[in-house]
Amino acid sequence: MEEAYYTAEEKKFVIDTYKKLYSSFKDEISGKEARRIRQIMSNGIKNGRAARDKYGINPTVRHLNTALLITEDFGADKNMVIAVLLYHLCKTEYISPEKVKEEFGDDIYSLINGLLKISELYKKQTALQDENFSKLMMTFAENIRVIIIMIIDRLGLMRMINHHPNQKFVFDVANEVLYLYSPLAHRLGLYKVKSELEDMSLKYTNRELYTQIAHKLNETKKERDKYIANIIEPIEKALKSAGLKFEIKGRTKSIYSIWNKMKKQNADVKDIYDLFAIRIIIDTPMETERQDCWTAFAIVTDMFRANPSRTKDWITIPKSNGYESLHTTVYGPDNRWVEIQIRTRRMDEIAEKGLAAHWKYKGVKSEKSLDDWMANVRDMLETSGKDTSELMKKMKLDIYDKEVFIFTPKGDLYKLPLGATILDFAFAIHSQLGCTCVGGKVNGRNQKLNYALKNGDTVEIMTSATQQPKQQWLSYVTTAKARNKIRQSLNEINNKSAELAKEMLQRRFKNRKIDLDEAGLTKVVKKLGYKATTDFYNDIITEKIDISSVIDSYMSLEAKEEEPNTARSAQGYVMHTPAESESGNDFIVIGEGIKGINYKLSRCCNPILGDDIIGFIASDGAIKIHKSNCPNARHLAEKYPYRIIKAVWSGKTGGSQFSAPIEIIGHDDIGIVNNITSLISKEKDIVLRSITVDSHDGLFQGRLVIGVNDLHELNNLLKKINNIKGIKHVQRIN
Repeated sequence: MEEAYYTAEEKKFVIDTYKKLYSSFKDEISGKEARRIRQIMSNGIKNGRAARDKYGINPTVRHLNTALLITEDFGADKNMVIAVLLYHLCKTEYISPEKVKEEFGDDIYSLINGLLKISELYKKQTALQDENFSKLMMTFAENIRVIIIMIIDRLGLMRMINHHPNQKFVFDVANEVLYLYSPLAHRLGLYKVKSELEDMSLKYTNRELYTQIAHKLNETKKERDKYIANIIEPIEKALKSAGLKFEIKGRTKSIYSIWNKMKKQNADVKDIYDLFAIRIIIDTPMETERQDCWTAFAIVTDMFRANPSRTKDWITIPKSNGYESLHTTVYGPDNRWVEIQIRTRRMDEIAEKGLAAHWKYKGVKSEKSLDDWMANVRDMLETSGKDTSELMKKMKLDIYDKEVFIFTPKGDLYKLPLGATILDFAFAIHSQLGCTCVGGKVNGRNQKLNYALKNGDTVEIMTSATQQPKQQWLSYVTTAKARNKIRQSLNEINNKSAELAKEMLQRRFKNRKIDLDEAGLTKVVKKLGYKATTDFYNDIITEKIDISSVIDSYMSLEAKEEEPNTARSAQGYVMHTPAESESGNDFIVIGEGIKGINYKLSRCCNPILGDDIIGFIASDGAIKIHKSNCPNARHLAEKYPYRIIKAVWSGKTGGSQFSAPIEIIGHDDIGIVNNITSLISKEKDIVLRSITVDSHDGLFQGRLVIGVNDLHELNNLLKKINNIKGIKHVQRIN
């Protein structure tokens, strides 16, 4: 070890701590593994990969301290400890995570990988800023034990920086701990850690206030200890008489919690009555835990008047983090309220050490217990938006406030927000279960989808293979997960139905040899009273409207616009004195050189000078001019061949221009639209009348309406546009 990196005190700490860690895991780790870990650490230090950080913190000391804390106080497994010891050497690239995986296995690799990802976020100094904060939490979720390491690391760091000279660094760490790591510690049931983190955060951010409260507590310590002893004495006698084995502790509440009470009650320390709590810890086997706790509860509440509103039963239904205890507040001597907590030795260890102790008693792997917890954090982050302050607010509420705990028939426990329904519960278990849910049995009784669940309910979800999500389900649920899945399913159902209905409609039109024009169909949809095309197609699928009636409506509209009165001859129409033509001049010759005919250019194909054209005699006496290859013209020619009349261009336009819609597809590059419009503006006698542009997946699609004199002029323009860099396709459209 180089003296540049270590003081004599630090060197002694490193050696002593490593020995303690080896002693703790000597039955689980081989001598060869222990020597290899020590070799990696020692060589890493010698190679300069363990230098102090910019705040003077020695990383080896810090991580050894973290490993010792999680070993002695939180029952960590050896893989967590090894990951903590090797993480910094992976971070400084002395050893690769892949090499660690090769030598020590996948689990340690997973832990180190999680820590490295968090380190990357911290490099950007954005750990608490909107989207990056969410990414940090999602990184935790990749391997749940990473979060325990992070919390304990911050505990050790907070202890190290008490008198650090860089006050901004201390202030920033304290704030981060208060808003992130303290709530996480609470969620994991690490109440002792939570209290210490909160106290130190207050101390580092407002040392004057912290010192003031600490001094006042110290001044009243003798009086407080005497008061606690006076309460404990009669309780001890009564519990012994009942044959219980127990320990009683009196403890003062944390300075941070006292400060919170001072703020809420706008009071001084001397005016806060419930400054302390008494804890009764019963030594009893697991099979008699509930009975003995309730016996102690009965003894206490017989001696002192209890406040029913302050009684909490977390034995019958434990908290989601594994916390079990009976809490009551009683009216003690001198008219003071006193909180009394009753739990067993096992429950107390879980309360002090959190789920780490829970694994020890339950014999389950850490990933399983904590994955359930992390799923709640993940759901919260997915639905919280990007505002950091709101995210923090929601996190604190979700941690400290209202929840309901629901059991499956097999006894699995789920946590949901207050007000959650059977449908929320179904989606919480599995999305498919939610989508096919028709109701549930709650405590053996049938209930509807929107039944609001209560704490302790046992729920069996009832399903049907024919069930599908419905729009009204959105009013039945409270969780974001359920709401998002319902919306997603409704969109998928509507899209599939619309596609199927569209195919059915097109097939029926084809069978009847009718060309389906989208513009004409849109008119039919509007005429039938539909605002959205998807609603129209869904009603076809559900047979609320008949496809035959749709086709009839389509043909009726077409006939009204195009079909002549068959009782009169074509000559009866063409010989009328015409109204002024659409262009104001006769640039089309109708029939055998007849002029002065009332004609219009059809909008379905937009013919222009140079196109092969035909005329169709409409019911209003006008001639509709179509391109010869227009689908509508072909259909009319097949159905009404005797109404088709010859039409040719006269070779003049009378100074008017024709509208020519064109479609352009190209790469969505900056400036490409400007290049197109610039080209058109430079063309003599060509006018850009309208343009609409849409972009998707790196491509843009534009629809332009161009004013041109003839087909030759349009074709030349299309060639020039096609030569613009980035253009993939350009064509005239009907």
